[in-house]
Amino acid sequence: MESLTLPETFRPLLWSYDFSRIDPLRHKKTIIVQALNYGTLAQWRWLVESYGRDGIRDALAHIPVSEIKPRSLRLASLLLGVDRLNYAPRGTH
Repeated sequence: MESLTLPETFRPLLWSYDFSRIDPLRHKKTIIVQALNYGTLAQWRWLVESYGRDGIRDALAHIPVSEIKPRSLRLASLLLGVDRLNYAPRGTH
């Protein structure tokens, strides 16, 4: 993964961020969460092509499960084989 460029189609998913400053490697978790929750199938495909299934699973293992919508989580478990997530206990903020 030398030079990864985030497609312009991700701009609406990352509306609250400065899109021109987003680095696909440094901001991998944010991109994955936003794409899984709000993205299209084409954007999910980009995730798999760019980060790989193992890369996505690894990123999700370090993200609190509460950041992923339940429907997206079910689909990710079916399509990507995601079976382990980080369940943060209540009151961890």
